[in-house]
Amino acid sequence: MTTATYSAVLDHPLTTVWSLIRDFNNYPVYIEGVSESMIEDDRRGDDVGAIRRFCYLGHWIRQRLVAHSDLSHSLIYAGLEPMPFPAELASQPVSSARYEGTMSLREITQGNRTFIEWSVTIETAPEDADRWHALLRTWIPDWTRSLERTLARSA
Repeated sequence: MTTATYSAVLDHPLTTVWSLIRDFNNYPVYIEGVSESMIEDDRRGDDVGAIRRFCYLGHWIRQRLVAHSDLSHSLIYAGLEPMPFPAELASQPVSSARYEGTMSLREITQGNRTFIEWSVTIETAPEDADRWHALLRTWIPDWTRSLERTLARSA
């Protein structure tokens, strides 16, 4: 297993950031490249166990909401199917990976800002762990910057 983590300070209040990401179905609003998302079985976007199906860069992905806390401003999600490594980024075959992601927010009282930590743990073939880790170390900051741009537009 390997874990990639990214943290940043967002120049927006905790309540604003959490209101955007707390709904598991809100991905298209703040992640560029997600064209649509739906929660299966008529569940709410904050129901633990809810499954979202979303289209990211033309690929359909299904994830389960594993944990959700309004009190600690965090959520955990897990991919339901192994994620294939993007073929366009691999010069040779790379094994698929099972993954779990965690998003956690903390209030920064000075300046009314938010600290975000986003991590993804990947379980893949040991020989491919470094390649997955490197990929996630580019994706997670990209996703976080996308969130920041969304927040800036709505301010």
